[in-house]
Amino acid sequence: MTYGRWTAAAAVGLAIAASAAADAAEKRLERSGKQTVEEVCIRCHGTGESGAPKIGDSKAWKQRSSRGLTTLTQSAIKGVRSMPPHAARFDLSDLELERAITYMVNQSGGKWTEPADTARVAERSGRDIVQAQCRQCHETGKGGAPKIGDRAAWIPRLSHGFEATVSSAIHGQGGMPPRGGLPDLTDHEMRSAIAYMFNPDPPAGR
Repeated sequence: MTYGRWTAAAAVGLAIAASAAADAAEKRLERSGKQTVEEVCIRCHGTGESGAPKIGDSKAWKQRSSRGLTTLTQSAIKGVRSMPPHAARFDLSDLELERAITYMVNQSGGKWTEPADTARVAERSGRDIVQAQCRQCHETGKGGAPKIGDRAAWIPRLSHGFEATVSSAIHGQGGMPPRGGLPDLTDHEMRSAIAYMFNPDPPAGR
């Protein structure tokens, strides 16, 4: 490896490490249910636009809340009727969606407890995500996708910063759909997958 490439690889490695260190702080800054609703959901759920259950309509929300938070969240993640997946805001985490749903239910007569940040314990590793989903394109370079472990291909894509690359993956890039086609991937899981593809596990025995 030339000095220039070594320097670039080192810079990317540092950026990934810095992102991982900052991620814990980012988790503490996730929006509350009220904040998410006021920023995103209010546009439809404030008026009942396109059949969205209106905030405060206890009858409409009682029917939906009987399905439970997990089911409602999965519907929001995948999209339902005229509402696009993740409410067309792929920067929202699953936890923020859960909190927003809880807030709207509670504003409509419910008595749910807003979820705490406990889902992170069960997060998938970067390797697991890549093996289950990303390798479909990144293993062979399908559609121009940078191959797993090909640092020469990844460095130019990471040249604008690790977080910029993560943001592109979250929103979709080229032929890759938002969140790699898995809307339930959290932002942290996206970071882990990209970091793994840049620096995968070494072969056994090395």
